[in-house]
Amino acid sequence: MNIETLISKAAGDAVKALYGIDATEKMLQLQKTRSEFEGNLTLVVFPFVKAAKKSPEQTGQEIGQYLVDNCEAISKFNVVKGFLNLSIADAAWLNLLADIDKDDHYGEKTTNEDSPLVMIEYSSPNTNKPLHLGHVRNNLLGWSLAQIMQANGNKVVKTNIVNDRGIHICKSMLAWLKYGNGETPETSGKKGDHLIGDYYVAFDKHYREEVKELVAQGMDEEQAKQEAPLIKEAHEMLVKWEQNDPEVRALWEKMNNWVYAGFDETYKKMGVSFDKIYYESQTYLKGKAKVEEGLAKGLFERHEDNSVWADLTNEGLDQKLLLRSDGTSVYMTQDIGTAEMRFQDYPIDKMIYVVGNEQNYHFQVLSILLDRLGFKWGKELVHFSYGMVELPNGKMKSREGTVVDADDLMQLMVEDAYKTSMELGKFDDMTEEERREIARIVGMGALKYFILKVDARKNMLFNPEESIDFNGNTGPFIQYTYARIRSILRKAPSISSVSSATSLADKEIELIQKLSEYGAAVEQAGKDYSPSGIANYCYELTKVFNQFYHDYSILNEPDEQKKAMRLMLAKNVAKTIKNAMALLGIEVPERM
Repeated sequence: MNIETLISKAAGDAVKALYGIDATEKMLQLQKTRSEFEGNLTLVVFPFVKAAKKSPEQTGQEIGQYLVDNCEAISKFNVVKGFLNLSIADAAWLNLLADIDKDDHYGEKTTNEDSPLVMIEYSSPNTNKPLHLGHVRNNLLGWSLAQIMQANGNKVVKTNIVNDRGIHICKSMLAWLKYGNGETPETSGKKGDHLIGDYYVAFDKHYREEVKELVAQGMDEEQAKQEAPLIKEAHEMLVKWEQNDPEVRALWEKMNNWVYAGFDETYKKMGVSFDKIYYESQTYLKGKAKVEEGLAKGLFERHEDNSVWADLTNEGLDQKLLLRSDGTSVYMTQDIGTAEMRFQDYPIDKMIYVVGNEQNYHFQVLSILLDRLGFKWGKELVHFSYGMVELPNGKMKSREGTVVDADDLMQLMVEDAYKTSMELGKFDDMTEEERREIARIVGMGALKYFILKVDARKNMLFNPEESIDFNGNTGPFIQYTYARIRSILRKAPSISSVSSATSLADKEIELIQKLSEYGAAVEQAGKDYSPSGIANYCYELTKVFNQFYHDYSILNEPDEQKKAMRLMLAKNVAKTIKNAMALLGIEVPERM
């Protein structure tokens, strides 16, 4: 039982004994004591004043005295207006530290057969270009969210929906046929996703030239965009794809496989993976069938031009197109089809979509439609909506000149980590292999932490230079603290058990209290879908440890009992940093 639960129960017993009332959880408000007052936890007394028929100060004095007399965990108290500040006995803190030490994943819940199943969709790339900076934020958020939901006792299935069909895919295919001369990832030495991305750019370049030429000949620009030979050919290719033309399908499969091999490499570097990947080419027909089914049940309506719509005016929204007049599907239809396939594959209790905030309206509509179609989690689906991520102007332009390539960014981060660590002399006694591995861990940790520490709903500016700093609220600062503790523990004899008679300094108590808050931080991050809550906890714990370490020696402490207690404290700080950083998908190095 943690300290808060223990004190809350004791306070409940106190007001029952003193005033004959059964206090609700809401009445028993405990908070950390403010730094300017003596104490560790503060009970708000006002809810009991009416029953006590006394002033807040007198009520506080009575409850405080009862607690000191009847609860061994409380050593003393003081009352400030209506706030009862309680000092926890050293023995209670040491018992708590022993409990934390016993559990390798203290603060995290385990799953069982009855645990709810949460499905999380993230990444959602197109197969016509490589992953970029926006995908980096998406993948890191999705992966972290999956770890956090699991640490809250949920079974988790991580999924990806790949947008592998449509006009944009045909553009890359057509450009490769026209300008590729049979180039492959092997002959070019390029990753498959980069190679295909280059042809997508090539299509756009030639297409613009054609439009310009038609405009110069006197055609209106909008018409020129429709009449340009390249776009017409791309549309013809799309029709052939829809009709299962064997040549077009074979080319599509070949080029998509190049892209998937490239994606897999990027995902591996990023440290993310999926339990199940769905493909739009397999789900869009299911979506059409589901819409037709809804149409037959009178859930949707067909217009004169043969298009199918959902009327959402009763929900305060507008009408939503589900099938075009030619019978082709829209994104919404594909999402309905994907939901149908997933629901057949897994007994989903909750569905979380990690998708940028420009899709807020889309998911509002999808939730209503899935609910109408009978998906039990439709109404409660979660759109984990996040903001844009940008780099400072002029930094790192990618090969397209407009977006930042994920592979380039990760490589830059690892190189920067190597360079910074060399300059600071952190690599002096290491082999080159160790240096490279630690640079990878630190570089990727810097990238992930910088992105995940920001509230996901906000737009953010990612600054590579700021992120690789061994001081302040950064990944390397936390990683370095972990490595420092591991170094101390390697030099220490084995940790003996700690006597409950050991006295504690304020900073030691503060550190145990901060360790005990990990479970609450994990729970809150799960409720709020907030990786930034875990990042914030990591930083706070690291700061508290460094303040303690600045003031107190561990290995040179002459009192053996105190040394044993501090070693146990340091060991559990390292353990908690490692576990919390793992929820962010961040590795911690044993030395740095």
